Amino acid sequence: MTNADPAAPTLFERIIARQIPAQIVYEDDDYIAVRDIAPKAPVHLLVIPKQVSTRVDEITDAGEMGRLWLTAVKVAQQHLSDYRLIVNVGRGGGQEVFHTHIHVLGGWEGAAPVGFGQ
Repeated sequence: MTNADPAAPTLFERIIARQIPAQIVYEDDDYIAVRDIAPKAPVHLLVIPKQVSTRVDEITDAGEMGRLWLTAVKVAQQHLSDYRLIVNVGRGGGQEVFHTHIHVLGGWEGAAPVGFGQ
């Protein structure tokens, strides 16, 4: 799902603004985490910064980047003992919503499958 009109709010901005429903599993002043509506794992969460950047490589402040990853780890540890953190960047990298976010995946019985979503 791409954002066809760059001026229009992204899906995640609409979730943050409570314009569309989502299963929120974590929220603080800077981040929100929700269950993915098309999960690729038994547990698939999205950690989304409330401050919009289109791609993770647009974040140039080390503190901001660190807080994003620390929040993703915190959310993952609240829900899983073993997990993957994944970031897709650009269309060729699999990014579908152009608003920075981290996927938290886990919950497989035994070893996790190789590759994203397998």
